[in-house]
Amino acid sequence: MKNKLFTILILLFALLFASCASAAFKASVKKPEHPSNIMGKGNVGAEKLALFLLQNNSKIDKDYARKLAAIYIEEAAFEGVNHDVAFSQMCLETGFLKYGGLVQSEWYNFCGLGSIGSEQPGLVFPDPRTGVRAHIQHLKGYATEEPLKGQLVDPRYKYVKKGSSPNIEGLAGTWAADRQYAVKINAILQRLYEFAF
Repeated sequence: MKNKLFTILILLFALLFASCASAAFKASVKKPEHPSNIMGKGNVGAEKLALFLLQNNSKIDKDYARKLAAIYIEEAAFEGVNHDVAFSQMCLETGFLKYGGLVQSEWYNFCGLGSIGSEQPGLVFPDPRTGVRAHIQHLKGYATEEPLKGQLVDPRYKYVKKGSSPNIEGLAGTWAADRQYAVKINAILQRLYEFAF
């Protein structure tokens, strides 16, 4: 009887210690602040990016969401662009892949490249990777004067004033005429970080 009671007390103590240690660990892990610079390394993994996208658009195919998130991470890392920023911009530009504007989903144009009006509804890319690469290249052009590492696929890259907008705030009034453009990207980034961390 004493052995059973002793064993139970030891188990309860172990559980209490484990839960306190777990709480202390969670409290010590600092949630990253969402970035303001376009260049850099993202913090959110592919699975969380995909789940965030699905949370905001449940009609997307899960495998497609995962594939797209992975492509954003790979292409952004190759050019040194922060994938959290690029992914958040894509969510804004496409309405979390709901579209509804001039650009159509089958065009794989994830950032509204060349979408000016009904006469110029936007560019068409052959597949998701090319569309993401064009987005990343265009974003890098705004962020820095550094040359591209990969082969150019963005037909509008030549029109970008290189290095004119190293941070998100600089995209308002340049990438988009909307003066609240940066505020909108930052709001999505904030939501992404609250979701992921």
